[in-house]
Amino acid sequence: MSVIDVLQQRKSVRAYLDKEVPKNTIINILEAAKMSPSGVNMQPFDVCVVSGNKKTTLENKMLELFDKGKKEKMDYQYYPQEWIEPYKSRRKATGLLMYQTLGINKEDKIKQLQQWRKNYQAFGAPVVLYFFIDPILEKGSYLDYGMFLQSIMLTATELGLGCCPMASLAEYPSIVKNELNIAKEKILLCGIALGYEDTNAPINSYKTDRVALEEFTKFYD
Repeated sequence: MSVIDVLQQRKSVRAYLDKEVPKNTIINILEAAKMSPSGVNMQPFDVCVVSGNKKTTLENKMLELFDKGKKEKMDYQYYPQEWIEPYKSRRKATGLLMYQTLGINKEDKIKQLQQWRKNYQAFGAPVVLYFFIDPILEKGSYLDYGMFLQSIMLTATELGLGCCPMASLAEYPSIVKNELNIAKEKILLCGIALGYEDTNAPINSYKTDRVALEEFTKFYD
């Protein structure tokens, strides 16, 4: 499979089979992804691979707070505090398409909330990768991290796995860090759900589109 094929095939998978991912497969993914570039070879990566009872314990603690309507403050600001165009429209269209795929009416807030709740279970994926970064590092290292995360997802796709990058898994940083024994000053960036796609699940037919090249590219001769 070519890199172009993998890029076109990759999508965010939101329903998984109850099938274990071999540890050696996860190791192979991370061994490949660690070759991603980083400024002056800093390699700012810090990964926790969570599965089994530890995953269940962690997600139950997050769900307990979520069900009470309680949220923690993320370690960093992921989304803009004020939405402007074109990002506002893209965000709205993405949400509407997902709920349409699931047959959830836009006025049905209860079912929308039930669907969002699945974020904290990593959509049933058997494995979650949590990613941390040292607070002393600057924006350049965040760029490096993005390339590392993309490498993980592309490698997983090539090996026949589904995955989903999830900022929502960084919404309860103290719970995650306490449970995984991570220093509280570390920044929890995100998680990636990893497993085998349930191809029969309607949600996995949901795939967002991309804007035309002309909308984000300028050529200068």
